[in-house]
Amino acid sequence: MQPPKNNFKIVPEKKSARVILPNMLTLIGVCIGLTSIRFALDGRYEFAIIAIIIAAVIDGLDGRIARLIKGTSKVGKELDSLTDMISFGVAPAFIMYFWKLNELGRLGWLICLIYVICVALRLARFNVNTGQEPSWRDNFFEGVPSPAGGVLVLTPLIFSMTSFEIIQINYNIIVPIFFIITSLLLISKFPSYSFKKIVIQRSTTIFLLFGIVLFFGLLLIYPFNVISISAIIYLGVLPISFFHYQKLKKQYEDHNFKNEQDDLEDIL
Repeated sequence: MQPPKNNFKIVPEKKSARVILPNMLTLIGVCIGLTSIRFALDGRYEFAIIAIIIAAVIDGLDGRIARLIKGTSKVGKELDSLTDMISFGVAPAFIMYFWKLNELGRLGWLICLIYVICVALRLARFNVNTGQEPSWRDNFFEGVPSPAGGVLVLTPLIFSMTSFEIIQINYNIIVPIFFIITSLLLISKFPSYSFKKIVIQRSTTIFLLFGIVLFFGLLLIYPFNVISISAIIYLGVLPISFFHYQKLKKQYEDHNFKNEQDDLEDIL
């Protein structure tokens, strides 16, 4: 007599079960992004900023978790883009409009529309380019990513909540400038570091972990100061990424040219 088969399984073998976790994180990010608009409506801008930052952290985790557990899917890819559109396109635009751009009247609303459209174009281009053969270009984004853009347009608001504001700043001028520059960076082909493929030596791992703990510790104690400094550092890294990209591009082109010359010599 054969023993009865145990048909009960905690985790089914189908891939559909593995996509639940990353998609759930993505949907949570949507909820947090929309909640930031609610905070802005109530004038609680500090909570709105924190909500956007949490949404950005979740956006960085869901894709990595999906790849780690092999739970990637086409639905998750499209859902992630829609989440970015809401959390880093619509939500920051509304937050800044309620805070300062509404004082500019129709011009302020036009600036918001331009930014949101640029985020949509950036995400559409990213989806089209995804899936190409791996290359050295995978270390760079084409244009500034939407989560970084969402934080950059919030930088004037974040800076106004820090202890750094010593001189009087005319935010009616600074805010539109940040919106226009960020919108151009989103749709441009300016290379920016993707930080997806970072090789860390084993001997420096402990220092990296210490740095991460220190960063998040300071973020909990001085959230807006740390976010402001991080945004300034990110803007400073952009020129470095551009020159690094140009250097790698030249090396790659020289290598290909040398290979072509070697092929011609072999033929002759």
